[in-house]
Amino acid sequence: MVVFDSSTLILLAKVELLDSFLDGYKGKVLIPREVEAESCRKKKSYDALLIQKRIQEKKIRVAGVKKGGLCNKLMQDFRIGRGEAEALVLALEKKAKLVATDDKHTIKACRLLKVPFTSAIAILVGMTDRGMIDIESAKTRLEALTKYGRYSKQIIKMAKERLKLE
Repeated sequence: MVVFDSSTLILLAKVELLDSFLDGYKGKVLIPREVEAESCRKKKSYDALLIQKRIQEKKIRVAGVKKGGLCNKLMQDFRIGRGEAEALVLALEKKAKLVATDDKHTIKACRLLKVPFTSAIAILVGMTDRGMIDIESAKTRLEALTKYGRYSKQIIKMAKERLKLE
């Protein structure tokens, strides 16, 4: 099971990787209610409509968190938003294998809490390694992630090296 926060879910939708990921992932994909609200707020955007549709099709499942107090503590301690905090708490409650996040503060929280995590770029590289997408498609999507995401030059460089684009 993987639990997504808004940043990674929206990025995968924007760069047209979400469906490929959902089709290839054998486990459950889960998001907390706050992530659903954040991801679908712009009702007419492509990514919001895609995410809404995948929720309706039950390819993405929405769940509530039980430990709201822990969410508040994580928000305060790590300076993260409600969606990121709910994603972390949901992952802990459901014993998820992975949290998908591109938020640097949430990544720090994952490291401190020893919660395994991934990012949109790591998902792109992994899908390419497994032959789910070809190298040209990976290059195009990495360019889009560079445009939409807030990645450091170092992260982009490492992704290009892993994809053998440099």
